[in-house]
Amino acid sequence: MSELICEVCMHHCHLNDGQLGRCRTRKNEDGHNVCANYGRITSIAMDPIEKKPLIHFHPGSYILSVGSYGCNLSCPFCQNASISMADEETSEYRTMSARQLADIAIHQKYNLGIAFTYNEPLISYEYIIDTAKILKRHHMQVVLVTNGTASRQVLEKVMPYVDAMNIDLKGDESFYHELGGDYKTVRDTIAYVYSRCHLEVTILVIPGKNDTPEFIGEQAEWLASLDSEIVLHLSRYFPRYHYTLPPTDIDQLVLLQQEAQKYLKYVSIGNV
Repeated sequence: MSELICEVCMHHCHLNDGQLGRCRTRKNEDGHNVCANYGRITSIAMDPIEKKPLIHFHPGSYILSVGSYGCNLSCPFCQNASISMADEETSEYRTMSARQLADIAIHQKYNLGIAFTYNEPLISYEYIIDTAKILKRHHMQVVLVTNGTASRQVLEKVMPYVDAMNIDLKGDESFYHELGGDYKTVRDTIAYVYSRCHLEVTILVIPGKNDTPEFIGEQAEWLASLDSEIVLHLSRYFPRYHYTLPPTDIDQLVLLQQEAQKYLKYVSIGNV
């Protein structure tokens, strides 16, 4: 039995033949690291681009949003847990080739392109690339809404096809430990992609977890050291999945917005 180490993200799962990784999508098949959810679509919808959220990327446009199942984090407040925490046995999906999905996007009226979202897209990077190659021949846009924990090797393969990204920056190092993630990996991803595509960053502000002016100010100052025009979205949290904390106080969001605006030109409050 041949074991492999998956290098798609920071977990570096050791997979025996036939075994799935922590994300429930990477699989060892005869010693090859394959994308087990390739082309398996759980969600597809036309959305305003602002819903991604992206406010400085083709504002007023609509984009075909697509998701599968699986994620390499375990956020107990996930808004899409029914698919991100699912696998092939517990999710409902239909299978589309890259060509079939691209054709839907190409023939959809008033459509900017495809946003890979809802679950973590980069664990299925091969499908993104295959679809994007077709879209690019039709001058369509490719957007990723991601937790930013992919490896550099994956990013180097994907970025030539990506026009815009929204990356979640969830909290400090200790908070990422709770989520099964890695703070440094996310910041490294942001630093790598900001000059390679349009980038906006989202912090879901959760009471008692990441809602202090000190934390928000630190993140805003660091983002400004890259580019003061990076858009930061401060999104209001609501109870979801395993979290029962009360919704984020709107006055606190305004306070945090003011703190971030000391460093960044564009700080948006969302989900209110």
